[in-house]
Amino acid sequence: MYREGPQTPRLTHRAFDLGDAEAFFRLNSDPEVMKFTGEPLLSSLKQAAEAIECYTDFERYGFGRWACVQKQSGKVIGFCGLKYLPDLHEVDVGYRLKPEFWGRGFATEACAACLDFGFRILQLNQIIAMVMPANASSIGVVRKCGMRCEGEVFYEGIPVLRFVKTNASVSGSVDPV
Repeated sequence: MYREGPQTPRLTHRAFDLGDAEAFFRLNSDPEVMKFTGEPLLSSLKQAAEAIECYTDFERYGFGRWACVQKQSGKVIGFCGLKYLPDLHEVDVGYRLKPEFWGRGFATEACAACLDFGFRILQLNQIIAMVMPANASSIGVVRKCGMRCEGEVFYEGIPVLRFVKTNASVSGSVDPV
């Protein structure tokens, strides 16, 4: 189980804990942050703590979405990581950062590190990203990380662009479950 994720020059990736509930709440209750996620805003600190407590991806699949902790400040600035999507039998890379950290390369740094982790450590064959067409910033991030767009699909009733990156060093598909 990988509760600790990759390290980058500016970030540590680790599982969220209850001490992160306020940072998790501030992130997931911000309308600008949540604009392109298709998810509802969190409405309380209690709801944030419950989401952290109920998150079982690490136990179920061995990996998940990690808190992004800025090394310089020691503060949680968002999350990035891998999520197994059982309905698609695919692994998705996703990220979300507080607005004050946008436009500074953190999302690209975190996403690239998580893709590398998925391919090098987990030996995944392929990782996808689902991005709303209007989310130009995220499209830029996944493209900088070497993901290619395969076109528009509907996921959970929402039109998204499906980006894919394949692990050239793995010969066969690895089932993460």
